[in-house]
Amino acid sequence: MGSWMAYRWGLVAQWIGPYMADLVHTPPPSATAPSGKLTYEEFLAWVGDGTFAEWTSGQVIVMSPSSLPHQLIVIFLVRLLGEVVERGSLGVLLAAPFQMKMELSGREPDVLFIAKENLDRLKRNYLEGPADLAIEVISPESRVRDRGEKYYEYEHAGVREYWLVDPDRKQAEFYGLGANNIYQLLPIGPDGFFESVVLKGLRFRVDWLWQEPLPAVRNALRESGQTG
Repeated sequence: MGSWMAYRWGLVAQWIGPYMADLVHTPPPSATAPSGKLTYEEFLAWVGDGTFAEWTSGQVIVMSPSSLPHQLIVIFLVRLLGEVVERGSLGVLLAAPFQMKMELSGREPDVLFIAKENLDRLKRNYLEGPADLAIEVISPESRVRDRGEKYYEYEHAGVREYWLVDPDRKQAEFYGLGANNIYQLLPIGPDGFFESVVLKGLRFRVDWLWQEPLPAVRNALRESGQTG
């Protein structure tokens, strides 16, 4: 490995090291979907800790392991949003694997936020009902699912804000529930900053998500007009 690559990987390890144990998970090699349909309670008993899997209409879908860019973006968003949530005592921010149970499915958004007024929805190992904000970082195998099934499931369940972040295509889309309970595309400002409706006080430059390396959170907060 060349000196530049060794240096770059050293920076990555230094940046994500403190968060690796909590945020970076890989499904165990033996995690194969059971045959036949399961109730949601049977699914929860099967899935265990650390296995990335979702439940829809009785069927189990085991998720593929995440790529490094996917993980780095998730960690950056958790740290950035976590600062805003903690400072404002806004609620609880969680990262996958944690189930969000809806009418006919149990999904695992990469990041989910539950507002303070909805914390009664939180159970020991799943969220009963919609998160206020759900974020999916798209991978090639999840693109159709995230933009199709999950989009309509989250909309129908009442997830107030849904973000789709596609690192391969360097695209990010932000949706909010309108007055008719149908998702509307939320604007990105002419300065390139997005401001969340659900997370009051959160604004960030969308291009940061594609930056290599990703910006330090304290610098991002400072540039967005928040104290770092």
